[in-house]
Amino acid sequence: MSAAADASPSGRAGKRLLRWGIGLAAVALGGFLLYRTLAGYSLDDLVASVTGLPGPRLAGAAGFAAASYLALTVFDFLALGYAGRPLPYRQAALASFCSLSLGHNIGFAGLSSGAIRYRFYARWGLDTEAVAKVVLFCGVTVGLGLSMLAGIGLALDPTLATDLAGLSTGVVYAIAALCCLVPLAYIGLAARLRQPLRIRSWSFAMPSARRAAAQVAVGTVNFALVAACLHQVLQAVAEPSYADTVSAYVTANVATLVTHVPGGAGVIETVIQHMLPGARLIGALIAFRAIYFLAPLAIGSLVFAVAELVFRGRSAQR
Repeated sequence: MSAAADASPSGRAGKRLLRWGIGLAAVALGGFLLYRTLAGYSLDDLVASVTGLPGPRLAGAAGFAAASYLALTVFDFLALGYAGRPLPYRQAALASFCSLSLGHNIGFAGLSSGAIRYRFYARWGLDTEAVAKVVLFCGVTVGLGLSMLAGIGLALDPTLATDLAGLSTGVVYAIAALCCLVPLAYIGLAARLRQPLRIRSWSFAMPSARRAAAQVAVGTVNFALVAACLHQVLQAVAEPSYADTVSAYVTANVATLVTHVPGGAGVIETVIQHMLPGARLIGALIAFRAIYFLAPLAIGSLVFAVAELVFRGRSAQR
Protein backbone atom coordinates (compact mmCIF):
# COMPACT_ATOMS: atom_id res chain seq x y z
CA MET A 1 0.00 0.00 0.00
CA SER A 2 1.28 3.43 -0.88
CA ALA A 3 2.08 6.13 1.63
CA ALA A 4 -0.66 8.30 0.10
CA ALA A 5 -3.23 5.58 0.64
CA ASP A 6 -2.08 5.11 4.20
CA ALA A 7 -2.49 8.85 4.81
CA SER A 8 -6.04 8.96 3.40
CA PRO A 9 -9.07 8.87 5.72
CA SER A 10 -10.02 5.40 4.44
CA GLY A 11 -6.48 4.15 5.04
CA ARG A 12 -6.43 5.49 8.61
CA ALA A 13 -9.89 4.03 9.25
CA GLY A 14 -8.70 0.67 7.96
CA LYS A 15 -5.73 0.70 10.29
CA ARG A 16 -7.92 1.62 13.25
CA LEU A 17 -10.32 -1.19 12.35
CA LEU A 18 -7.43 -3.65 12.08
CA ARG A 19 -6.07 -2.62 15.50
CA TRP A 20 -9.52 -2.97 17.06
CA GLY A 21 -9.95 -6.37 15.40
CA ILE A 22 -6.62 -7.64 16.68
CA GLY A 23 -7.39 -6.26 20.12
CA LEU A 24 -10.80 -7.96 20.25
CA ALA A 25 -9.27 -11.23 19.05
CA ALA A 26 -6.64 -11.01 21.80
CA VAL A 27 -9.30 -10.35 24.44
CA ALA A 28 -11.37 -13.27 23.12
CA LEU A 29 -8.35 -15.58 23.24
CA GLY A 30 -7.57 -14.53 26.80
CA GLY A 31 -11.20 -15.01 27.80
CA PHE A 32 -11.27 -18.49 26.28
CA LEU A 33 -8.08 -19.53 28.07
CA LEU A 34 -9.36 -18.16 31.38
CA TYR A 35 -12.70 -19.92 30.90
CA ARG A 36 -10.95 -23.21 30.21
CA THR A 37 -8.81 -22.75 33.33
CA LEU A 38 -11.70 -21.79 35.64
CA ALA A 39 -14.47 -23.99 34.21
CA GLY A 40 -14.03 -26.77 36.77
CA TYR A 41 -14.35 -24.53 39.82
CA SER A 42 -17.31 -23.01 41.65
CA LEU A 43 -17.17 -19.51 43.12
CA ASP A 44 -16.86 -21.01 46.61
CA ASP A 45 -13.92 -23.12 45.42
CA LEU A 46 -12.19 -20.04 44.03
CA VAL A 47 -12.70 -17.99 47.19
CA ALA A 48 -11.54 -20.83 49.43
CA SER A 49 -8.47 -21.50 47.27
CA VAL A 50 -7.33 -17.88 47.60
CA THR A 51 -8.15 -17.31 51.28
CA GLY A 52 -6.40 -20.56 52.16
CA LEU A 53 -3.00 -19.32 50.94
CA PRO A 54 -0.45 -18.61 53.70
CA GLY A 55 -0.03 -14.92 54.56
CA PRO A 56 3.80 -15.01 54.51
CA ARG A 57 3.75 -16.33 50.91
CA LEU A 58 1.39 -13.57 49.82
CA ALA A 59 3.52 -10.95 51.58
CA GLY A 60 6.65 -12.30 49.90
CA ALA A 61 4.95 -12.22 46.51
CA ALA A 62 3.84 -8.63 47.10
CA GLY A 63 7.39 -7.66 48.01
CA PHE A 64 8.81 -9.17 44.82
CA ALA A 65 6.07 -7.46 42.77
CA ALA A 66 6.91 -4.08 44.31
CA ALA A 67 10.61 -4.67 43.61
CA SER A 68 9.79 -5.50 39.98
CA TYR A 69 7.88 -2.26 39.45
CA LEU A 70 10.79 -0.43 41.08
CA ALA A 71 13.17 -2.06 38.58
CA LEU A 72 10.86 -1.01 35.75
CA THR A 73 11.28 2.63 36.74
CA VAL A 74 14.98 2.24 36.00
CA PHE A 75 14.07 1.31 32.41
CA ASP A 76 12.67 4.80 31.89
CA PHE A 77 15.45 6.53 33.81
CA LEU A 78 18.09 4.90 31.60
CA ALA A 79 16.00 5.52 28.48
CA LEU A 80 15.72 9.25 29.15
CA GLY A 81 19.49 9.49 29.40
CA TYR A 82 19.84 7.56 26.15
CA ALA A 83 17.39 9.94 24.44
CA GLY A 84 19.48 12.90 25.59
CA ARG A 85 16.65 14.27 27.71
CA PRO A 86 17.40 13.20 31.29
CA LEU A 87 14.79 13.96 33.92
CA PRO A 88 14.83 13.58 37.71
CA TYR A 89 14.25 9.99 38.84
CA ARG A 90 10.92 10.87 40.50
CA GLN A 91 9.49 11.98 37.14
CA ALA A 92 10.77 8.90 35.34
CA ALA A 93 9.33 6.71 38.10
CA LEU A 94 5.91 8.39 37.89
CA ALA A 95 5.66 8.00 34.12
CA SER A 96 6.95 4.43 34.24
CA PHE A 97 4.62 3.20 36.96
CA CYS A 98 1.50 4.79 35.51
CA SER A 99 2.23 3.63 31.96
CA LEU A 100 3.16 0.05 32.86
CA SER A 101 0.61 -0.61 35.61
CA LEU A 102 -2.07 0.30 33.06
CA GLY A 103 -0.29 -1.04 29.96
CA HIS A 104 0.21 -4.51 31.47
CA ASN A 105 -3.57 -4.88 31.75
CA ILE A 106 -4.78 -3.08 28.62
CA GLY A 107 -2.82 -5.20 26.14
CA PHE A 108 -0.62 -4.03 23.24
CA ALA A 109 1.73 -2.91 26.02
CA GLY A 110 4.14 -1.12 23.69
CA LEU A 111 1.36 1.08 22.27
CA SER A 112 -0.75 1.57 25.39
CA SER A 113 2.15 2.27 27.74
CA GLY A 114 3.79 4.40 25.03
CA ALA A 115 0.68 6.58 24.76
CA ILE A 116 0.64 7.16 28.52
CA ARG A 117 4.37 7.86 28.56
CA TYR A 118 3.83 10.46 25.85
CA ARG A 119 1.24 12.29 27.97
CA PHE A 120 3.78 12.67 30.75
CA TYR A 121 6.97 13.31 28.81
CA ALA A 122 5.43 15.75 26.31
CA ARG A 123 4.31 17.88 29.24
CA TRP A 124 7.86 17.80 30.56
CA GLY A 125 9.31 19.10 27.30
CA LEU A 126 10.18 15.99 25.29
CA ASP A 127 9.36 15.98 21.59
CA THR A 128 7.88 13.03 19.69
CA GLU A 129 11.28 11.69 18.60
CA ALA A 130 12.63 11.69 22.15
CA VAL A 131 9.56 9.87 23.47
CA ALA A 132 9.84 7.33 20.65
CA LYS A 133 13.45 6.69 21.65
CA VAL A 134 12.37 6.16 25.26
CA VAL A 135 9.69 3.66 24.20
CA LEU A 136 12.11 1.86 21.86
CA PHE A 137 14.83 1.70 24.52
CA CYS A 138 12.39 0.26 27.07
CA GLY A 139 11.12 -2.29 24.55
CA VAL A 140 14.66 -3.43 23.77
CA THR A 141 15.36 -3.72 27.51
CA VAL A 142 12.34 -6.02 27.85
CA GLY A 143 13.64 -8.26 25.07
CA LEU A 144 17.17 -8.36 26.46
CA GLY A 145 15.93 -9.22 29.95
CA LEU A 146 13.64 -11.98 28.70
CA SER A 147 16.38 -13.45 26.54
CA MET A 148 18.99 -13.49 29.30
CA LEU A 149 16.65 -14.89 31.95
CA ALA A 150 15.36 -17.55 29.54
CA GLY A 151 18.92 -18.64 28.87
CA ILE A 152 19.77 -18.80 32.56
CA GLY A 153 16.55 -20.66 33.41
CA LEU A 154 17.02 -23.24 30.65
CA ALA A 155 20.66 -23.77 31.60
CA LEU A 156 19.83 -24.30 35.27
CA ASP A 157 16.97 -26.73 34.63
CA PRO A 158 16.29 -27.94 31.06
CA THR A 159 13.76 -30.60 32.11
CA LEU A 160 10.62 -28.48 31.62
CA ALA A 161 11.62 -27.59 28.05
CA THR A 162 12.53 -31.18 27.24
CA ASP A 163 9.21 -32.45 28.61
CA LEU A 164 6.97 -29.82 26.99
CA ALA A 165 8.75 -29.41 23.64
CA GLY A 166 10.21 -32.89 23.27
CA LEU A 167 13.70 -31.49 22.70
CA SER A 168 16.89 -33.23 23.70
CA THR A 169 18.90 -31.84 26.60
CA GLY A 170 21.69 -30.86 24.22
CA VAL A 171 19.33 -28.82 22.05
CA VAL A 172 17.90 -27.07 25.12
CA TYR A 173 21.39 -26.17 26.31
CA ALA A 174 22.19 -24.81 22.84
CA ILE A 175 19.05 -22.65 22.95
CA ALA A 176 20.04 -21.47 26.43
CA ALA A 177 23.47 -20.47 25.17
CA LEU A 178 21.95 -18.59 22.23
CA CYS A 179 19.53 -16.76 24.54
CA CYS A 180 22.44 -15.61 26.70
CA LEU A 181 24.60 -14.68 23.72
CA VAL A 182 22.03 -12.27 22.26
CA PRO A 183 22.28 -9.74 25.14
CA LEU A 184 26.06 -10.15 25.27
CA ALA A 185 26.28 -9.50 21.52
CA TYR A 186 24.15 -6.38 22.03
CA ILE A 187 26.63 -5.07 24.59
CA GLY A 188 29.50 -5.84 22.21
CA LEU A 189 27.73 -4.05 19.37
CA ALA A 190 27.14 -1.04 21.61
CA ALA A 191 30.86 -0.94 22.40
CA ARG A 192 31.89 -0.99 18.74
CA LEU A 193 29.13 0.69 16.70
CA ARG A 194 29.31 4.44 17.11
CA GLN A 195 27.51 5.56 13.95
CA PRO A 196 23.75 6.15 14.37
CA LEU A 197 21.27 4.07 12.41
CA ARG A 198 19.14 6.33 10.18
CA ILE A 199 15.58 5.65 8.97
CA ARG A 200 14.29 8.57 6.88
CA SER A 201 14.41 11.61 9.18
CA TRP A 202 14.83 9.52 12.34
CA SER A 203 18.18 8.50 13.73
CA PHE A 204 18.88 5.86 16.36
CA ALA A 205 22.27 5.59 17.99
CA MET A 206 23.35 2.56 19.98
CA PRO A 207 23.70 3.33 23.68
CA SER A 208 27.11 3.28 25.31
CA ALA A 209 28.41 -0.13 26.33
CA ARG A 210 27.89 0.82 29.97
CA ARG A 211 24.26 1.78 29.39
CA ALA A 212 23.69 -1.36 27.30
CA ALA A 213 25.09 -3.50 30.11
CA ALA A 214 22.75 -1.71 32.52
CA GLN A 215 19.85 -2.52 30.19
CA VAL A 216 20.69 -6.22 30.26
CA ALA A 217 21.16 -6.20 34.03
CA VAL A 218 17.98 -4.34 34.98
CA GLY A 219 15.90 -6.19 32.36
CA THR A 220 17.06 -9.55 33.72
CA VAL A 221 16.54 -8.50 37.35
CA ASN A 222 13.01 -7.31 36.60
CA PHE A 223 11.87 -10.59 35.11
CA ALA A 224 13.69 -12.57 37.80
CA LEU A 225 11.64 -10.63 40.35
CA VAL A 226 8.36 -11.33 38.52
CA ALA A 227 9.24 -15.03 38.42
CA ALA A 228 10.05 -14.87 42.14
CA CYS A 229 6.61 -13.34 42.78
CA LEU A 230 4.98 -16.21 40.90
CA HIS A 231 7.21 -18.77 42.62
CA GLN A 232 6.15 -17.50 46.05
CA VAL A 233 2.45 -18.16 45.46
CA LEU A 234 3.06 -21.48 43.68
CA GLN A 235 5.08 -22.74 46.64
CA ALA A 236 1.95 -22.40 48.75
CA VAL A 237 0.31 -25.26 46.81
CA ALA A 238 3.15 -27.18 45.12
CA GLU A 239 6.93 -27.55 45.04
CA PRO A 240 8.15 -26.16 41.71
CA SER A 241 11.80 -25.22 41.36
CA TYR A 242 12.60 -21.56 40.79
CA ALA A 243 14.27 -22.47 37.49
CA ASP A 244 11.10 -24.22 36.29
CA THR A 245 9.04 -21.20 37.31
CA VAL A 246 11.42 -18.95 35.38
CA SER A 247 11.10 -21.12 32.26
CA ALA A 248 7.31 -21.22 32.53
CA TYR A 249 6.99 -17.49 33.11
CA VAL A 250 9.33 -16.55 30.25
CA THR A 251 7.43 -18.89 27.92
CA ALA A 252 4.11 -17.34 28.97
CA ASN A 253 5.48 -13.82 28.65
CA VAL A 254 6.75 -14.40 25.13
CA ALA A 255 3.35 -15.85 24.19
CA THR A 256 1.67 -12.79 25.72
CA LEU A 257 3.88 -10.41 23.73
CA VAL A 258 3.07 -12.30 20.51
CA THR A 259 -0.70 -12.52 21.08
CA HIS A 260 -1.11 -9.14 22.86
CA VAL A 261 -3.56 -10.75 25.32
CA PRO A 262 -4.22 -8.09 28.01
CA GLY A 263 -2.22 -8.93 31.12
CA GLY A 264 -1.45 -12.36 29.69
CA ALA A 265 -4.94 -13.37 30.87
CA GLY A 266 -5.25 -17.13 30.56
CA VAL A 267 -1.83 -17.53 28.93
CA ILE A 268 0.16 -17.64 32.18
CA GLU A 269 -2.44 -19.93 33.74
CA THR A 270 -2.32 -22.35 30.81
CA VAL A 271 1.49 -22.61 30.82
CA ILE A 272 1.65 -23.14 34.59
CA GLN A 273 -1.04 -25.83 34.40
CA HIS A 274 1.20 -27.65 31.93
CA MET A 275 4.17 -27.27 34.28
CA LEU A 276 2.32 -28.62 37.33
CA PRO A 277 -0.49 -30.89 36.08
CA GLY A 278 -2.88 -32.13 38.75
CA ALA A 279 -1.92 -29.51 41.35
CA ARG A 280 -4.62 -27.26 42.84
CA LEU A 281 -3.12 -24.13 41.35
CA ILE A 282 -6.09 -21.89 40.79
CA GLY A 283 -5.86 -19.99 44.10
CA ALA A 284 -2.16 -19.33 43.62
CA LEU A 285 -2.69 -18.13 40.05
CA ILE A 286 -5.53 -15.81 41.04
CA ALA A 287 -3.36 -14.43 43.84
CA PHE A 288 -0.47 -13.83 41.43
CA ARG A 289 -2.75 -12.00 39.01
CA ALA A 290 -4.22 -9.89 41.81
CA ILE A 291 -0.81 -9.04 43.28
CA TYR A 292 1.16 -8.34 40.12
CA PHE A 293 -1.52 -7.00 37.76
CA LEU A 294 -4.71 -5.89 39.49
CA ALA A 295 -3.32 -4.17 42.60
CA PRO A 296 -0.83 -2.08 40.55
CA LEU A 297 -3.64 -1.33 38.08
CA ALA A 298 -5.81 0.08 40.88
CA ILE A 299 -2.95 2.12 42.35
CA GLY A 300 -1.68 3.24 38.93
CA SER A 301 -5.15 4.34 37.82
CA LEU A 302 -5.52 6.46 40.95
CA VAL A 303 -2.05 7.98 40.60
CA PHE A 304 -2.64 8.68 36.90
CA ALA A 305 -5.97 10.37 37.63
CA VAL A 306 -4.39 12.55 40.33
CA ALA A 307 -1.49 13.44 38.01
CA GLU A 308 -3.94 14.44 35.26
CA LEU A 309 -5.82 16.70 37.69
CA VAL A 310 -2.56 18.31 38.82
CA PHE A 311 -1.40 18.88 35.23
CA ARG A 312 -4.75 20.40 34.24
CA GLY A 313 -4.82 22.59 37.33
CA ARG A 314 -1.39 23.96 36.51
CA SER A 315 -2.42 24.58 32.89
CA ALA A 316 -5.52 26.48 34.02
CA GLN A 317 -3.39 28.75 36.23
CA ARG A 318 -1.20 29.83 33.32
